[in-house]
Amino acid sequence: MLNRAAPEGPSYAAVFVDFENVYYFLKNHFHDPPDLNDYVLALVRKLRDDLAARGLDCLVLNAYADFERLATAPQGGLYLMGVSTRNVLGTHHKNAADMQLCIDAMEVLYTRPDIGTFVLVAGDRDYIPLLQHLRRQARQVLVAGFREATSGDLLQNLGPQHFLDARELLPPATLALLEARRRARPAAPEAVAPAPAAPAAGAPAAPDAEAAPAFDPVRSLAGPDELSCLAFMVAELLRLGQHRPVHELWLTPFLRRLTDEFPALPEYERRDLINGLRTAGALRIEKREGEQHPFSVIVLNPEHPDVQALAAAGA
Repeated sequence: MLNRAAPEGPSYAAVFVDFENVYYFLKNHFHDPPDLNDYVLALVRKLRDDLAARGLDCLVLNAYADFERLATAPQGGLYLMGVSTRNVLGTHHKNAADMQLCIDAMEVLYTRPDIGTFVLVAGDRDYIPLLQHLRRQARQVLVAGFREATSGDLLQNLGPQHFLDARELLPPATLALLEARRRARPAAPEAVAPAPAAPAAGAPAAPDAEAAPAFDPVRSLAGPDELSCLAFMVAELLRLGQHRPVHELWLTPFLRRLTDEFPALPEYERRDLINGLRTAGALRIEKREGEQHPFSVIVLNPEHPDVQALAAAGA
């Protein structure tokens, strides 16, 4: 006969990510940084790795959001990490992601007795009843969130030993970049007229009313993959610029092409190549205003020695 009692020790975990909660905190707190989805994906990936280091195997990983409202779709990246996405339509009265998350957590509680640990990536006060009920059922509950966006009442119910600071789940270089962006926010930036439409990959740069952001300090590239990635970018710009000047690459289509160029790398490592080139001062990511959604473009640094060498070799 199947024993449906709760396990003696939590070795299996279920993770429920309020993706909207994390996404909009980063968007508002750090002034709408580019590559916002990448930061949330990096956080979820590090959380999964940290739980594995604790001996917790994540059998259930769900992310909740009204994904159609987000500027860029993160479902592909989440899928490659083994995270199931639940698209929920938001309302003006209640965050539907909260409600669906609670329903799914209760379903797991009563149908999966092998799961002894529940991890909530959220900080809303609304989750207190769920937290209390899970604990009454002898389940361990962990909450990962940003302290600035985490309810004090929730923390009091949870206990500090069960709280995971989401800042520690972001790579140090990423966190430093976000904090620098927050400190350097201009007091009153000029308005930028929206472009008529998001351009195709490799479209020429549109004039921008705001001053272009600076490149990071120039340093040597970390390895051959970064150099190969940069060479591919330079080749793309040269190819697209045969008939008209092209100074930037649209990020999303380029990442798709990068999949064919580096098929042995997982998706997040291909994105890490972009981030590595950015911190090496070889490129920067800029945001453009499109007709429906903003989009990001890659701008190479013409002063970086590797960019100069590759451009000269390909000219």
